[in-house]
Amino acid sequence: MTRFNRAIRLVCATALVSTLAACVVNQQPAPHSGPNPHEAAVDRLHQIDGRIDNLGHRIDARVSQGYYPPPQGAALHHRLDTIRAEAHDMATQHGGGISGDEQHVLNQELDTAARAIGE
Repeated sequence: MTRFNRAIRLVCATALVSTLAACVVNQQPAPHSGPNPHEAAVDRLHQIDGRIDNLGHRIDARVSQGYYPPPQGAALHHRLDTIRAEAHDMATQHGGGISGDEQHVLNQELDTAARAIGE
């Protein structure tokens, strides 16, 4: 190989290495594409509130249809109010939202309440 060919190869190799190095240095981290953790926590609280609201409407319908007397409906509403207070106490400790584990526990309590209301 001639000196000229070696020089050209050296220049090309240097240019290639420089280009690759510039690509690595200039790469920006990808923006976080997942949901905002705080927004997800707030959404979980809203889901619990929505479920409590639905169960409350179901209690009212059952009482008005005569499935059980108003005092029993009031007791069931009280249970839902207690669960809502628990959820909001949890949310207060976490900046307005609840964790997935807390949502799971609250949903278990609401499952029990739903069975008591009648599905």
